[in-house]
Amino acid sequence: MTGTGQDPLMRLASELGELGRRLEEVGRELHRVGEDRLGDQVETRGVATLPRTAPHPSGPVQDTTEQPTAAQPITAQPTGGPAPFPAVTAPPYPAPPPPPNQHPAQPQHQPWSPNQGWSAPAPHWPPPPPAAPPAPPRPSLFDRLGQDGAGSKLLAWVGGAVTLLGVVLLLVLAVQRGYLGPVPRVVGGAALGLALAALGLRLHRTPANRTGAFALAATGIAVLYLDVVATTSIYGYLPPGGGLAAGLAIAAGGLLLALRWDSATLATGVVAACAVCAPVLTGGPTPLLVAFLLVLKIAASPVHLKRDWPWLAVTAGVPPLVAMVLCLGHPTGAPVLAALALVAAAVGVAVAAVTARVRPGDPTAVGLAVGSPVPALLATAVLDRGLGAGLAGAVAVLVVAVWAAGRSLPPHFRAGVGAVGVFAVFLATAIALDGSARAAVVLAEALVLAFLARVLPSRGPLLGATAFGVVGLLLTVAQAVPPRVLLDPPHHAGTAGFLVSGALTALVLAVLAVVLPWFAAHLGALGGHPLPWVFAGVVLLYAAAGVVLCAALLVSPDVTGFLFGHSIVTVSWTVAALVLLVRGIDRRSLRVAGLVLVGAAVAKLLLFDLAALDGIARVLAFIGAGLVLLTAGTRYAKLVATRRI
Repeated sequence: MTGTGQDPLMRLASELGELGRRLEEVGRELHRVGEDRLGDQVETRGVATLPRTAPHPSGPVQDTTEQPTAAQPITAQPTGGPAPFPAVTAPPYPAPPPPPNQHPAQPQHQPWSPNQGWSAPAPHWPPPPPAAPPAPPRPSLFDRLGQDGAGSKLLAWVGGAVTLLGVVLLLVLAVQRGYLGPVPRVVGGAALGLALAALGLRLHRTPANRTGAFALAATGIAVLYLDVVATTSIYGYLPPGGGLAAGLAIAAGGLLLALRWDSATLATGVVAACAVCAPVLTGGPTPLLVAFLLVLKIAASPVHLKRDWPWLAVTAGVPPLVAMVLCLGHPTGAPVLAALALVAAAVGVAVAAVTARVRPGDPTAVGLAVGSPVPALLATAVLDRGLGAGLAGAVAVLVVAVWAAGRSLPPHFRAGVGAVGVFAVFLATAIALDGSARAAVVLAEALVLAFLARVLPSRGPLLGATAFGVVGLLLTVAQAVPPRVLLDPPHHAGTAGFLVSGALTALVLAVLAVVLPWFAAHLGALGGHPLPWVFAGVVLLYAAAGVVLCAALLVSPDVTGFLFGHSIVTVSWTVAALVLLVRGIDRRSLRVAGLVLVGAAVAKLLLFDLAALDGIARVLAFIGAGLVLLTAGTRYAKLVATRRI
């Protein structure tokens, strides 16, 4: 087909190319608008703006179509032009909140994809941490008995216990019926114990036989120990000192073997077997039995330095306490028992202090420190007065020295040791002294503890001072300055020594009544409660009256001294009230105390002095108190007026 005009197919191709260029411009403009809208939405949500991708390169479209020939079909395919621009995807709405088991994190940006277009950033939350697996349920007794090897362990230990009991019964029966002689019995028991221990050592070489090895070794060591007990207590072949030394060597060897094998069961079994069977051979609770039980405790104490075996501490610590309580009525052999109890206390407290330093969180250290001195303190009940006081004093010095030197030890350990030391000091005082001297010394110890609490500062000594103060107050009221000295006629006053001791005791009590609440308030132990101050004030009034009346009766041990003493007491109360009021201009507590003391003085005048006093004593009491009150009122009113101006 020919003609002067342009071929229709060529015109169609040109128009299609022009249309493509226009569509490309429209797509580029839509892409720009979409990017702007997406950026505005991201900024509105508070998320960082996504980076924009550079637009497609644009340029004039080159018409590279060739002229068709007769042999070639006509095609309209532009080459070298840009690829069709993808469609713009509108940003979606905000993503839903994360599930409850996920935690929000910084969202991650997704790049633009030619096939998917722009999309909102998909937030990414890391997976939650894995939950801790539930604790496995503790096996029941039936489950433990059903485990492999449980029957063998039970049979081995039951067999050892039965064998040991049979040996003990054989020793007792041989003594009762005269079987063999004492020497064959002792030698036979020792041979049996050595054979069982040697067999246990041999079986321990094979891992499969170690359960039986533990039971055989424990039985053999217990037989040897009980053979020594029988040799000492029944046959008398060994003196008490030699028997205790041999028992200590055997017990220490058994516990050393338990440490080497790292078996708490072996250590506990040895101590428990010896402690349970020893009373059968000693004929009940005797001082010798307590001594042998204390030997077990001494041998077990160093084990705490190497191993944390609580059951061993209980097994070695409880039997001596029980035996000591049961044998308080047997004074025979008390000196040996006291010496051994003191050694056990020293070893136990020293080992407990080292254990607390090595393992601060070990509760057995506190139990060892508190329980070790208790047998020695209980032994004071079967000793005479001088020896008992000396033993309690030695324990007090030992424990207080550990408390004072152990500044780096845990607080709960020092608190327990301090409590034992305070009790030991009180026990030594109570045993050594009697009557009014005991009250004065106890109050003096309370003063020392109060000053120690102020110097440290610490509430532990303050608690001890309070306990000593209460006990000293009760002793003062009961013995040193009883109420009859303050209320009854002077023929009940007592001797001059009694009055001197009462005056000194009342003076110490008065000082303590002032110092103790003052230091307690300084340490913040009162918490703002007025009741301790009220109680201290009442005690102070009683103590001051005791000092004045005892001194007056010393000067004049008759009715005159009694009457003038009460007159001075009344006047002194009013003077003290004046001092409190003057000093309490700026302190409410002192003003209240002064006014209360004024009321007490007036009440004493009307309720006691008016009826009990007579003659010049009554006149002096009323005139003196009235003048002091008048002076106090005038002076106090002037001070108040001056303060207001």
